[in-house]
Amino acid sequence: MSSKSHILGRIRGNKPGPRALPTLPPDPAAGTREQWEPAFRAVLTGSKSGFITPDALSGHVAAYGPDATIVSTVPEVAGNLYLGTVTDPLQLAGVDVTVLRARLGVAENGAMWVSETEAVHRVLPFITQHLVLVVRTSDLVGTMHEAYRRIDVAETGFGVFIAGPSKTADIEQSLVIGAHGPRSLTVCLG
Repeated sequence: MSSKSHILGRIRGNKPGPRALPTLPPDPAAGTREQWEPAFRAVLTGSKSGFITPDALSGHVAAYGPDATIVSTVPEVAGNLYLGTVTDPLQLAGVDVTVLRARLGVAENGAMWVSETEAVHRVLPFITQHLVLVVRTSDLVGTMHEAYRRIDVAETGFGVFIAGPSKTADIEQSLVIGAHGPRSLTVCLG
């Protein structure tokens, strides 16, 4: 018997027995609708995201200055780079601020679903320097299980859950924000 066969045989002999799968939480699991907004805010605040009201949205975007390149697919905010003129996603590399609508928000983890319908170009929420997501409080759900029940990928195609600005601590254990995505995430909740 070769060393390899001997080692694999010992591994197979010490394999743990089967374990029961975890049970799914009841539907819906995250309390009542009144509890969802505070939970949603708490999770996102902990991940360095900010919040604004719908009344403050235009002023928040304008505060980036007159020279900022702004993309908006939300009618309430005018952008100065129109996605209809973008033929190559690399043209979006200089975008300072992007304003998109999120279809829903998840209270348990702060994730917001943005589809290709809202973003137009898949790279847009990741290549922008600052991302503003607009989500209605009526579109909050308690858990990811409920979120997946509401999403129809066949309707929208590509989509992504976004739960805060890009950050990593892989580089010498130092927190870096904006390493591979936006440097800031602001949520317009109303």
